[in-house]
Amino acid sequence: MYYILNHMVQYTWIGFDASFAALSDATRRGVLEHLGRTDASITDLAEKFHMTLTGMKKHVGVLEQAGLVTTEKVGRVRTCKLGLRRLEEEAAWIERYRQLWDARFDELDKVVEELKRKETVDGRKKRQ
Repeated sequence: MYYILNHMVQYTWIGFDASFAALSDATRRGVLEHLGRTDASITDLAEKFHMTLTGMKKHVGVLEQAGLVTTEKVGRVRTCKLGLRRLEEEAAWIERYRQLWDARFDELDKVVEELKRKETVDGRKKRQ
């Protein structure tokens, strides 16, 4: 586990950057989904996603750097399978922010309801 100093956020885990960068691309998410069902060669993945072999190698390389995919070369065929990294820490990080935003939206809902209530009360006073 490596830490870097960041002026905006005191400490950031470098693995998060690699994970989120890997997951930021739809093709790479598709590759992970496919490999969740079955192992595949880079050639098979390139055909499935309608891209060049070179392009798929780059995508697989990003996933491999993040620890999400492993590859093994047997002869001329490089086979890909899911890596051992399970994104549990990233999921926990996202969950903390989801809870934070849920709490903020709950507070905002209370403010809106209070404003609606006051508006209703004030509207009745003006009509009388």
